[in-house]
Amino acid sequence: MENIKALVLFSGGVDSTTCLGMAVDRYGAENVIALSVYYGQKHDKEIKSAEKISQYYGVIWKTLDLTTIFADSDCSLLNSSERDIPQESYAEQLSETGGKPVSTYVPFRNGLFIASAASIALSNECSVIYYGAHSDDAAGNAYPDCSESFNKAMNDAVYIGSGEQLRIVAPFVEMTKADIVKKGLELSVPYELTWSCYEGGDKPCGVCGTCRDRIKAFELNNVSDPLMKGI
Repeated sequence: MENIKALVLFSGGVDSTTCLGMAVDRYGAENVIALSVYYGQKHDKEIKSAEKISQYYGVIWKTLDLTTIFADSDCSLLNSSERDIPQESYAEQLSETGGKPVSTYVPFRNGLFIASAASIALSNECSVIYYGAHSDDAAGNAYPDCSESFNKAMNDAVYIGSGEQLRIVAPFVEMTKADIVKKGLELSVPYELTWSCYEGGDKPCGVCGTCRDRIKAFELNNVSDPLMKGI
């Protein structure tokens, strides 16, 4: 494994931090690059968390600004949108969208992130790209760029387009968020340093879709979310 380098798409949330922990455990911190992307978010809490976690693991941390690509989007997560971030579960949101992606879906975000990461990975002699897509996010078409079929298509494109030098690893694509937390607890992932909430307050809101999923994932593992203590 000493000759393999990995790039991890790294938001600073639960899923990508668990990916980072897995990559470090497998390849060693000296062979891992964490890449965090600005895409016009309404807050930078996750990016700040990503920096702290990268320092914790001792990996190289890179950032990329793709804000202009999403400038025309009305996704509720973006500064360019005046829409409120929903305070409902994804299931409740999907019941209102008629099966279309939810309002917090950033158009083709994972596709753009992976394509950009592929170029950076190749330039840094990485052989694999890790990202944290999982089945809960893909369910009901809430985030179609987290699905197994999307992952397979992107992996094929990256492998062919890189001259068979680079592949994608999506270790959670068939797993739930609770499964991810279970794996992270086994690896002693520093979840206290992560940030998932779509709001940018001092503490997680506890009611947006990602907060609800995160809280439930910890509860299913019979532990408390470290960010929700005292709230």
